[in-house]
Amino acid sequence: MELNENAIVGEVVKLNYRAAEIFEKEGIDFCCGGNISIVDACNKEGADSSKLLNKLQQVLGSDDPDSKYINQLAIDLLADYVVQRHHSYVSEKSVFIQQKLAKLCEVHGNHHPELFEIKELFDGAVGNLTAHMKKEELILFPYIKKMIAFQKQGSFETSALGNILDPINVMMAEHDVEGERFRKLRQLSNNYLTPDDGCGTYEVTNRALEDFEKDLHRHIHIENNILFPKALKLESELLNTKGA
Repeated sequence: MELNENAIVGEVVKLNYRAAEIFEKEGIDFCCGGNISIVDACNKEGADSSKLLNKLQQVLGSDDPDSKYINQLAIDLLADYVVQRHHSYVSEKSVFIQQKLAKLCEVHGNHHPELFEIKELFDGAVGNLTAHMKKEELILFPYIKKMIAFQKQGSFETSALGNILDPINVMMAEHDVEGERFRKLRQLSNNYLTPDDGCGTYEVTNRALEDFEKDLHRHIHIENNILFPKALKLESELLNTKGA
């Protein structure tokens, strides 16, 4: 891919995930809103596209084995990777953070009433993400695996294929909701900055929240910019093969 101002943000991050940090520093959304050119993203956020391109060029000149690994995975294996790496992370960390936020509200809530809204936002995220992940694990990802099986065996009925675009659109819309939720959460927490009167638990909780958001960004990036486009392409190829 040629790196210029017309390159798509999500495609750049797909090549090397270190580019994500550069976009984030400029306030550019690379996961939920990654399907936009660099110049349009810079114009939207008031960033200097020339300076941004120079920084991206330096990053893309370095090796990123994690991105290479993710990009070369077959989509059934990529779906498994998402479940094992990112779905499990959400499930494991959610309880820990909820417990810490409850404690912070109890101890620091009088002086930091924003903690109650932060807790409400995070609880909402946990509920929605839990339902979201179940839909992927029980409906969308099994369908992706079925398409891979059809591709390998070379024979199937077109009636066994459906319109994958609709469930993908639902998943992407839910991603947008969580992206916006965490933008609000970050604002309320002053970019996860522990106040002067904050205790050790306050600092631990902020770091956990920040790590959770970072993992969610990569989680969404992998689905929106890699897994879903490949799944749409495969379904189209299978349908065209049967129609030929």
